[in-house]
Amino acid sequence: MALPKTAFPILHSAQRFTPDFDQVLRENGCTFLTRGETKTLQINVGKFCNQACHHCHVEAGPKRTEIMSPEVALRVVEMLAKSPSVSAIDITGGAPELNPNFEWMVRESRSLGKHVIDRCNLTVLFEPGKEHLAEFLRENQVEIIASLPCYTESNVDQQRGRGVFEKSIRALQLLNRLGYGIPDSPLTLNLVYNPLGASLPPPQEKLEADYKQQLLEHFGIHFHHLFTLTNMPIKRFATYLAQNRMLKSYMSLLVNHFNPSTVSQLMCRSLVSVGWDGQLYDCDFNQMLGIEMDGKNAESLTLWDLESFSGLAGSRIATRSHCFGCTAGAGSSCGGSLE
Repeated sequence: MALPKTAFPILHSAQRFTPDFDQVLRENGCTFLTRGETKTLQINVGKFCNQACHHCHVEAGPKRTEIMSPEVALRVVEMLAKSPSVSAIDITGGAPELNPNFEWMVRESRSLGKHVIDRCNLTVLFEPGKEHLAEFLRENQVEIIASLPCYTESNVDQQRGRGVFEKSIRALQLLNRLGYGIPDSPLTLNLVYNPLGASLPPPQEKLEADYKQQLLEHFGIHFHHLFTLTNMPIKRFATYLAQNRMLKSYMSLLVNHFNPSTVSQLMCRSLVSVGWDGQLYDCDFNQMLGIEMDGKNAESLTLWDLESFSGLAGSRIATRSHCFGCTAGAGSSCGGSLE
């Protein structure tokens, strides 16, 4: 349901510490969110990662042990074969490439004719035993969406750890040499920006132009598009906000910049999120908060409860206050801004 675009409202919901997203939807002419056909399957293969970034809503890191098993990976592929509406497989983590089933899932998904996206932190390309990874991604024509929260070393290392920027630049240069990110190349390389602190992202188009100029001028790097993402007020970033007494003001910022025109484009309307244990969620953020689907079968839907992902069309989407992060300003999704 497309909602009329209005000026950003100053909502009374912002006065409460936990603003009511459903109430704000009603105030703007929409009772609740429902999903259409599932077009994208986002698969979180676990929380094990070679980095521990400050903004990470997954709270991933080198000490996490949650990881998708071969049995769950096999069921994902079985479901894909029965779900013709799903055209894109979006694999995330943690560092998804560190899951032992990653390459098998990529090959099987490609054999089914699915477009595969790898959410890559770039530094994983230099992990021991992963020296072949960049070539593997190229051979299977995997789209790479790589996190690079800034084009300056100090900002990236502040958010992601010392030495991450230098490795990220080397990884991007390696991918360019393989054909990724080059203008008119079918090997898609997109970058992801998220703000360093408690603010909304700047306009995506202008920031993309700045990134392209800076990375080409200083490092000879090409890429296709930049996606701007709003930091979600959950998990590690929520802890940071609370410790610095900014949680309430950040929530007010999100609520007061609620944009009705983003609602019809929210990724949860055409995406299903699969957890490392096979449980299904409306989005990756709900997954990290343990918010179960408000689907037709009610609670705790898993990969084994459905014949295909087509059975979820028309079901209600579970919403909470963090959903303001996707509807603030120009909007935010795994594919960047919504406007």
